[in-house]
Amino acid sequence: MKKYMKNYDLKNLSEHKKEMRTPEMKVPAIFHLSDDLMPNDSTLDEIINVASSPHVFHHVAAMSDVHSKKGRKNPTGTVISSENYLLPQINDTAPNCGMRLLKTSLTDEDFGETELEKLFKELVKVIPTKAYVGTRIPYRLVVDICRQGLPAVTEYFNTRTKNEIENTFKNGNFFDEEISERDITDVIPKLFLNIGKYRLGILGAAGNHFLDLMKITEIKDSEIAKKFGIEEDQYVFLMHTGSGLLGQYASYFYTPKRKEHLSQKIILELGKLGFKSQMEHVYERLSKRISEARNKSEFFAYESDSMEGRMFLRSHNAAANHGFANRAILTHHLDQAIERVLGKDPELELLYDMPHVFIDRENHFGKDLWVHRNGTVRANGPKRMARHPIFSTTGEPVFIPSSMSTPAYLGVGTDENESSFFSASHGTGRRKNPGKDTPVNKADLFDKMQEKQVRLFNARSKGVVKQDSAYYKDVEEVIRGMEDNKIVKIVAKMEPVAVLMY
Repeated sequence: MKKYMKNYDLKNLSEHKKEMRTPEMKVPAIFHLSDDLMPNDSTLDEIINVASSPHVFHHVAAMSDVHSKKGRKNPTGTVISSENYLLPQINDTAPNCGMRLLKTSLTDEDFGETELEKLFKELVKVIPTKAYVGTRIPYRLVVDICRQGLPAVTEYFNTRTKNEIENTFKNGNFFDEEISERDITDVIPKLFLNIGKYRLGILGAAGNHFLDLMKITEIKDSEIAKKFGIEEDQYVFLMHTGSGLLGQYASYFYTPKRKEHLSQKIILELGKLGFKSQMEHVYERLSKRISEARNKSEFFAYESDSMEGRMFLRSHNAAANHGFANRAILTHHLDQAIERVLGKDPELELLYDMPHVFIDRENHFGKDLWVHRNGTVRANGPKRMARHPIFSTTGEPVFIPSSMSTPAYLGVGTDENESSFFSASHGTGRRKNPGKDTPVNKADLFDKMQEKQVRLFNARSKGVVKQDSAYYKDVEEVIRGMEDNKIVKIVAKMEPVAVLMY
């Protein structure tokens, strides 16, 4: 066990699992990782703080990529559950940041050096990483995405990605009931919805949002691979992006968080001034509570059956639906660009689209709970996927990428993963200290990528250097722990070929 400055009373449950329980914690924390992957003191302190909340149920689950994030009260890579409370400060500011894996019919013949260069130069144009305006859509479609999610996008753009709705989490819509336009405008200011007209179709400049072309290099479970329709040497695209500014503003509107930019403060204040809602009187009262709670150490909570709680959840779900929409629009542009450049239909087929920042109602330990996943994905086994024609026999697909130049893995959830609330890591997470082969600048990074035979495109930001593998935990160690804890069963290994990132 590694040494810490404080006594965190850590107890080994197995090689890849630990429990922490201090006197102030109402529930323990279970870490699904090895000694080498344990986080630093500040992250452990944040976990103690959240586990000290009276609203948290049973235990806090921390995954292998658990780490603190500037300006956040709860670490990324955690799962927090509550019976009757919604905890907006648990999750990051972009509901339904997530990933999707797309199968293609493309072969080595389609990806000679010239063709790869031409395609990704085109993709840099049509899949912007940082832009003020993305794919313009009408106001009506913004509202319909809030209400209906992914189906509104597939119909409007006439997308041709196979299984796009069937193989998206919750069929691409966080709402289980019929939602009207008034239901939306009662909880989200129209200013935010109007901003949403311009902010989809953008990959994103924050964090490690990316579009990777990958090649399946090894099949680990041939039976599941066959059911998924994947095989060695097959080309796939892995996409990571979020719900855009609409998602962020809708999140900040109901959450006691310090604003990171002046523009956020201005837009939020304008949103409040123009908020003409039947629930305006409720929000005025709530807004005062939010302001008073901003600098408190305890976690802000909504009773889920209160008017404020229902407003927050409806806003969260409506904004989260824009994450599905963003990935679908980007996929549509990807599809068209491939045919334009390579002269053939890539026959894109969605294997799965999964969020890793969201809240959902689930049953665990015999209780119906509000499960908050922050930088973690759901990883249900076959029993919990009984309604899906394929995943009911395989388990829910899970993608585990790491950095730009390291392998990624495709796995499936198991039926033996209750201790993480049937959740998995959404990546490997950052190292506390960079490795020995850390690139100093972008020139070093490009040299390293060339040595590893991975093409890097766009890469306009200075921060892209920090997406190098030297800054990330060892993906092989992460996978070993996930398998040992029966979180996932690995199906296939994928190697990066080309990366598009800001």
